[in-house]
Amino acid sequence: MKRRDFIGTSAVASVGFMASASTGTGANLTEKPFKLKHNINHSACYWCYGSIPFETFLQELNKLDIRAIDLVDAEQFPLLKKYNIHASMCWGAGLGIEKGWNDPQYHKELIEDYKRVIPLVAEGGYTNLICFSGNRNGMNDMVGLRNCAKGLKEIIPMAEEHGVVIQMELLNSKVNHKDYMCDTTQWGVSLCETIGSDNFKLLYDIYHMQIMEGDIIRNIQDYHQYYGHYHTGGNPGRHEIDETQEIFYPAVMKAILETGYTGHVAQEFVPSWEDKIAALKQGVTICDV
Repeated sequence: MKRRDFIGTSAVASVGFMASASTGTGANLTEKPFKLKHNINHSACYWCYGSIPFETFLQELNKLDIRAIDLVDAEQFPLLKKYNIHASMCWGAGLGIEKGWNDPQYHKELIEDYKRVIPLVAEGGYTNLICFSGNRNGMNDMVGLRNCAKGLKEIIPMAEEHGVVIQMELLNSKVNHKDYMCDTTQWGVSLCETIGSDNFKLLYDIYHMQIMEGDIIRNIQDYHQYYGHYHTGGNPGRHEIDETQEIFYPAVMKAILETGYTGHVAQEFVPSWEDKIAALKQGVTICDV
């Protein structure tokens, strides 16, 4: 299931909890106790596991000692409280990835929607709320940047008042999100500087930025102050983050820690294994430096 298809939907199917090794078919997860260091604050994006009922997924997070979940909305907050799972990145406002803040025709609706959701995020006890630039549709990048800044400045005072951080995700426009505007670090950093608020940050998606520009560790070192959140994913394919792909995640995680970052890193790879939870366990273990 693609992320864009999952937005606004709920999972209804169930899946068995089968143990696996790196191939997804091997050893039992209960063979030895599983203990995380938690130097990295781990999270997981639920849309990648949409075949698993939400409450079941929260139970599995408890078993794995993963204490946060990404990309959830206010309707799901009560279950998060039940299982003591933190919402490390909320959604529920906006018009999706393609229709975003770069187009003034959407500003009125976006402003109203974010002003509705920001208090809900704060009332839930959470901090981060995702947003998107939208597609170019022939628009010049600098025009789009100014449009984004103008619209976002209408909601930033409310975000500051409620202690909510609006986070625009960096996505690749080469493979997954053709024509998406916020597709480079430099563009995103320029937008942060234009807005000039600690309540506006970038969601740095390692998978997407590996596709667009690479140089992941240097960009983390140079621009970490603009990054409020991180997502993982194996490239190519956006599957497991193990030796089947090109990014060496232990080094990336160490670079993140060296910046003093105390937020969350969310697994956002789409499992290719039959046992999706075993794949998640592997990904978190790789990042648990």
